Order: sequence, then structure tokens, then C-alpha cells
Amino acid sequence: MSEPLTRNQRLHRSVRATVLGMVINFFLAGGKLAAGLLGHSHALVADAVESMADIFSSLIVWRGVVVAAAPPDEDHPYGHGKAEPLASAMVATMLLLAATWIAIQSVREIVTPHRAPAPFTLLVLVGVVVVKELLFRFVQGEADAVDNSAVRSDAWHHRSDAITSFAAGLGITVSLLGGAGYEAADDVAAVFAAGIIAWNGWRLLRPAMDELMDTCPDSALVERLRHIAARVPGVDNVEKCFARKSGYQYFVDMHVEVQPALTVVEAHAIAHEVKDAVRHEVPSVCDVLVHIEPSRTSTAGGEVARPGPATAPHP
Repeated sequence: MSEPLTRNQRLHRSVRATVLGMVINFFLAGGKLAAGLLGHSHALVADAVESMADIFSSLIVWRGVVVAAAPPDEDHPYGHGKAEPLASAMVATMLLLAATWIAIQSVREIVTPHRAPAPFTLLVLVGVVVVKELLFRFVQGEADAVDNSAVRSDAWHHRSDAITSFAAGLGITVSLLGGAGYEAADDVAAVFAAGIIAWNGWRLLRPAMDELMDTCPDSALVERLRHIAARVPGVDNVEKCFARKSGYQYFVDMHVEVQPALTVVEAHAIAHEVKDAVRHEVPSVCDVLVHIEPSRTSTAGGEVARPGPATAPHP
């Protein structure tokens, strides 16, 4: 098993992937806009606008990962990890807005007579699809390596750009081969691409919102945490286990049962062993809060009476 990345390593790889995307998008957006205007391709112009949105979204991701990497402070004792899903949600929202804009503009162009796109715009789009797909694969790989939802959203923004370019290429091909009457084929393709972009935006927005709402992570992870705690000597049972994600780290709350005859010092030592065991076996767990409960059964198996609610004496 590979060693977990340090905070600085994770920040470096996240920023590197984001900045690379911004630089490439800057040149691609300019090239697509020029080619779209000169070649009379509205799909290519819309694609260029989507690339410009990519630049802005990458700036949001860059800021998000930098803020998330900051250590806990007095105002944020749990750290700044929520900056990552917040940036991811903003990027996903931008995808939805870009899809809406592309669809509206494309429908407008469909009902407006215009010239067919120039053949050279097809060559531009082929190059764009190749570059953006390679960029998506690199950024997605980095996002998986550092477990960063914001960088993952940025990667899918690159994939959506490749999709719109591919759809525009198909539309331009149909327009050129079909001749008169098929001038709006690239606009129809742009509408189709807008639908795919919107679906990707929604697919990325949901997990980001789940993390912001402290939705319980995968049940398999929770069961693993319970199993690790239950193996610690002195733990009779794991009554409750809750976990929430903040950036790439998890915060865990546990209620563990121990023998009621133990001293406070002994029970406290068991709680520390539980915390250490969980953090050792699952490095992504940042902290574990262990609440000690008296065991339901004694060592001999006899039932232990639990104190009931206090009642007032009879007058």
C-alpha cells in the first residue's frame, strides 16, 4: 500500500493540475473563438465560450484547494476542508449555466438562416478534442490520487469541453456533407452537447452538496471503522459510529461500550487506543471522538443494571 500524501504534496499536485488546465484553456479558447468567427461556426464559438468558463472555474478550484490546505485555526478548529466541495459545487453550477447558455444560443441560431461552417473549423475541432481528452485524463488521475472533489469537477469540465467539441465536429461534418439546407447541423449538435454538459454538472453537484451537508459516507467505510474499533482490547461493543467528510479527511464520532467497573483512567486509555487504531489503519481519518458507555453485559455475561432517570422522592 502506498504511503498517504502529505498536505503539501496534495496541495502541490492539485494546484499543478489546475494551473495546467488554465494555461491550456487560455490558448484553446482564443483559437476556437477566432476559428469560429472566421469560419462561421456558431457551435465553435459556443465551445470557445465554454472554454473561457473553464478558465474561471479553474481559478475557483485553485483558490478552493489553497484554502482547504490551510491548517486549523481558532476560527476553523476543524480545518478548511469544506472549501473543496464548495469550489466543486460552484464549478458544477457553472457547468449547468454554460449548458443553458449554449442551448439557448444554439436554438436561436437554428431558427436563424446562416452560412455553413468553413471546412477548416473541423480540423480545429479534431485538435481540440484530442488535447482536451488528454487533459481530462491527466487531471482526473491527479484528482483520484489526492481525493479532491474540486479538482475532479475541474477534470470533468475539461471532458465536457471535449464533448462539445466532438458534437460540434459531427454537426459541421453533416453540414458540409449535406450542403444546402443543413447549415444548422452544428447548432443542433451544440444543443445535444449542452444536454450532456448539464448532466455532468448535475452529476458533480450532488456529491459536493452531500459533503457540504455532512452526508454519511460510504457504509463500507463506516463498517470498517466499527470493525477496527471492536478489535481493540477492552471494547465490548461499538454502539454508534458516525463519520463526515471534510475535503479529503474524515471526522469520526464513536460510542464504545466497556466494562462498567473500569476506572476513568482505564476507560480513557481504551478510548485513546481506539482513536490510534482507527487513525493508523485509515490515514484519511483526521480525528476520532470516542464516547465511553457502560457495557450492557458484564465479563461473566450477567446483565448490568444501567442507572435510570432520576425521580423525585415520594412526599
